Order: sequence, then structure tokens, then C-alpha cells
Amino acid sequence: MRFFLLFNFLLTWVFAFEVFITEQAIANGKTALLEFVEQKDVIYESVALEQKKYTIFKHPSKSERYYVLIPISYETKPQKKKIEIFYKESGVQKTKTVVLDVKDGEYEKETLQVDGSKVTLSPEDKARTEKEYAEAMEIYKKATPKTLVSSDFIVPLDSKITSDFGKARVYNGLLKSYHGGTDFRAAVGVPIIAANDGKVVLVQDRFYSGQSIVIDHGQGVYTCYFHMSKFHVRESQDVKKGDIIGLSGSSGRVSGPHLHFGVRVGGEQVDPLHFIALANENLLKGKQ
Repeated sequence: MRFFLLFNFLLTWVFAFEVFITEQAIANGKTALLEFVEQKDVIYESVALEQKKYTIFKHPSKSERYYVLIPISYETKPQKKKIEIFYKESGVQKTKTVVLDVKDGEYEKETLQVDGSKVTLSPEDKARTEKEYAEAMEIYKKATPKTLVSSDFIVPLDSKITSDFGKARVYNGLLKSYHGGTDFRAAVGVPIIAANDGKVVLVQDRFYSGQSIVIDHGQGVYTCYFHMSKFHVRESQDVKKGDIIGLSGSSGRVSGPHLHFGVRVGGEQVDPLHFIALANENLLKGKQ
């Protein structure tokens, strides 16, 4: 799958360095990519969007560039967003600002019928979900400094997509959430493969997502595999792209068996297929 991710915004007359933005107008739930050209006496540090900072890393496939991924939250309303760039020039701390135009992703709604206990929670289940959420966010907010991938991303299952990212979820007549990943059709017991090289950082049976696996790919990027029926990996295990990590299932809050595939960037849920296209076309192109 390809997106029209061309470098279409070049700032040379304002900055002491060149900045490339793949999509200056970007929908909520997507991932923005900024690239910086290496310049003498310039050290790139981080960027800030509102209260969150994101580290600038060495580009994985272009030796003369650096990059940063900025997740645009699903909850972000259409508006102009200022991104502040922090860098040092000849040892002097400086900042510059670029603007992203966040547009409405115009996501659809879908209605699902699930076990009522997964919609109206008991006090015990509510406490469990809050604990599991906090544990997961502790993982997602960390960014392994070094990338763990050396080639392009792949999808974990070759099957029909049954639910896209971003759909508002109406469970048993109640609007409860939005879909934070992409669902692939799968009967119970279908092998699921790792989308890229990385380290397994979570293997757990969770209330909503059922039997869940999370893989750290480095530099703030994680892939998530939910509603599984069996694990073939353990926490802290290194995996290679294409390794079988487990089997699909119907655990957690589901209306039937399938695989939920998610991507987290900088702690935020983002559209997995958009991220894969972005990374493959711009960060990992040419790497085998």
C-alpha cells in the first residue's frame, strides 16, 4: 500500500537547516514525519507538540539526515498546530517553529454486539482495566534509543481487513471508544507473525484486548497484537520479522475471532497501515 508521501514542504529561507515534512496537512490519528538535513555546527535534539516532546534520531537509511516521528492524537480537533524544534547551533541553544495543519480524518462509526460484562464493568473489572492501562502506558512512553529494525515493515496477517483504524465504536448501543488499530479476519488458531524485528515487551491476558503481545521496535515505535489464543513468545525475547509469535483467537472484548493489529508511536495510537507506508517509503526505503 502506498500513500502520497512526497517531501512537499521545504524550508530553506527561514532556517539554518533544511526541514522536510511529508504531509503538511495531516489527519488526526496519523503520523507526521519531519526530516532534517545534516548541517555543520548544528545538533538536532527534539521537537515539542503542545506538552509532549519527541526525540530526533539519526535517519536509518539516509546518512546525511535526521528524523522525528510525531503522532497526531485521534482526539485532536482540526486546527493549526505549532511544532517547536529544539537544536544547538555552534553550541548555542535555539528553537524554530513549523506549522502542521491537522484535518478531520472523517472516520466512520460501527456497531458491535459483545458480552455485556465487557461494556458495563464491575468495580473489580474497572480496577483491572485501569491497572492494565497504566502498565501498558509505562511501556509505550519509553523510547529505546537505537532502532531495532533493518528492513521494511510487513502486516502480521495476509487476510481481509474487517475494521479500519479510527472507527467510532458503539458497543451494545453505547458509544464507548474508537478503534485504535486495524482488524484482520482470522479464525481461531491462525499463525500471527511479527511485523518487524524487535523485542517482546508484553505477553499478557488483558481484559479488553485479551491475550496480547507488544513488540518494541526501537525509537518509540511499538506494534500490538490482540485477541490471540496462544503465545509462542515470552517477554524480553528478541524476534525477527516474520517470526510466528502466536495464534489468532477471540479473547478479550470481541464480537468474533480476528486479529487486532495496532501501532504506537511516542505513546499514541496511530493508524497502523499509514505508519507502515510512511516508514517503508521514507525511513526504510532501499533497506533489505
